[in-house]
Amino acid sequence: MLFTEPIFGLFLAVVLGLQWFVIGSNQRRKWMLLTASYVFYGAWDVRFLSLIIASTLIDHLAATQIHRSDDQRVRRGWMLLSLSANLGMLGVFKYANFFADSLQDLLNGFGADVSDVTLNITLPVGISFFTFQTLSYTIDVYRGTLEPRKSLLDVAVFVAFFPQLVAGPIVRAAHFLPQLDTKRRLADVPWRAAITLFFVGFFKKAVVAD
Repeated sequence: MLFTEPIFGLFLAVVLGLQWFVIGSNQRRKWMLLTASYVFYGAWDVRFLSLIIASTLIDHLAATQIHRSDDQRVRRGWMLLSLSANLGMLGVFKYANFFADSLQDLLNGFGADVSDVTLNITLPVGISFFTFQTLSYTIDVYRGTLEPRKSLLDVAVFVAFFPQLVAGPIVRAAHFLPQLDTKRRLADVPWRAAITLFFVGFFKKAVVAD
């Protein structure tokens, strides 16, 4: 589902309608946003939802354990786990094919008869964005500039929030998470500015960039 496709316009209209006119409590709003975000990403390839979920669980656990511990070695260990898991996942999907092809070319250059070793790994859409976004959450907790959320739901919405999931920008948790604490009123939304920005961005993407 691309931002410039008509189906996204329908999807966005449904989400906004639920957000402002159907969903009552703030907790239900967060569940709706998470569900919508997973539907949005899963519409491309539902298998890769497992990557977002895994990254969310790892960093939620790591951030919680970092905050609980006063032992620097323990804190560093959880931070290294987060770094290894996230960057390892990113490295495999972004560079495995490149290194496989390079190895084949190198060995063939030395006269070895090496067959095609390309792994043909599909690159998940937006993996760089959600990987660095969830990683930034753990790093901020490790640095002491942010307290971890007790709610896994809040962290999951932060990582998977669909408007910037596949195209950025990377959002800091300290800016995003407080916006989940209370449900905003419809009257508080600057609709004219929001609609203007939406269509300016749509024009830049659909006409200029594409």
